[in-house]
Amino acid sequence: MLSWITTLAQADAGTDGATPPPQEPAPSNLDAAKESASKALEGDTQAMLDLFMKFGLPLIGAIVILIVAFVAGKMLAGMVRRAAEKAKIDLTLSRFFGKLVYYLILIVGVMLALSMFGVEVTSFAAILAAAGFAVGMALSGTLSNFASGAMLLIFRPFKVGDVVNAAGITAKVNEIELFTTTFNTPDNRRIIVPNSAIYGGTIENITFHSERRVDVNVGIAYDADIDQTRTVLSKAAESLGDKMIQGEGRGYQIYLLELGASSVNWVVRFWAKTDDFWAVKEQLTRAVKMHLDEANITIPFPQMDVHLKKDDD
Repeated sequence: MLSWITTLAQADAGTDGATPPPQEPAPSNLDAAKESASKALEGDTQAMLDLFMKFGLPLIGAIVILIVAFVAGKMLAGMVRRAAEKAKIDLTLSRFFGKLVYYLILIVGVMLALSMFGVEVTSFAAILAAAGFAVGMALSGTLSNFASGAMLLIFRPFKVGDVVNAAGITAKVNEIELFTTTFNTPDNRRIIVPNSAIYGGTIENITFHSERRVDVNVGIAYDADIDQTRTVLSKAAESLGDKMIQGEGRGYQIYLLELGASSVNWVVRFWAKTDDFWAVKEQLTRAVKMHLDEANITIPFPQMDVHLKKDDD
């Protein structure tokens, strides 16, 4: 009776007392790829074709997309720069817009190339955002340079081609980028300075104005006549009349500065164009020396008088 009940229970379960055979797990994509590669190495033409269709074509497509993105980025960046220059937009901003277009196209190209291998663009963007946040937290100095670069581009205390004194250097601005600014020195050196070092300090734009004042200091001997000295220095300044800028507060001034330790000190102030500053400074210095020599007015060397007193025994 008990065995009959057990037989009925097994019949109802549909097992007939036998243990169900274990099911094999479905092969993964990696296993399928390994199997296709193994068959391809064994000379299976169909397997080689399947492997090429699955991995070769996406790889070729990704390479083509990257090449097209690189070429298109260069072309469009050049077009943007030329259009900005024709619209008389500042050279600094035109270069910035050109590079911005170039990098945006490259980023789109990389995302499309990854999509050829089944990478979801949305997930890639999320990963990129998370990675950017982590890198940004680690590179606070870089963010500071980025913020300073944005402020330089917005407020524009100087532009490309200006000669500035900033971050301890005096040089001509070659390019303003988001993180750094490049300079060319008068002796033809290229200097790259982080933007935070520039924006966080004092900035002197030397060539901001079209006119500059040239100052030449000169010391005259104490035995020289003051009125004669003023007349001679005036003639020296007037000899460069073709370089002088006329107008209110311009022209030239002969200024009696101070009574020095060994000379009477004067300043010859001369207004000229900013582009002619260094040439005018040299010419004015030469003219001052030549006119003083012609008038027999000496420029004394620093000297010290020593008096010796003999003690009587």
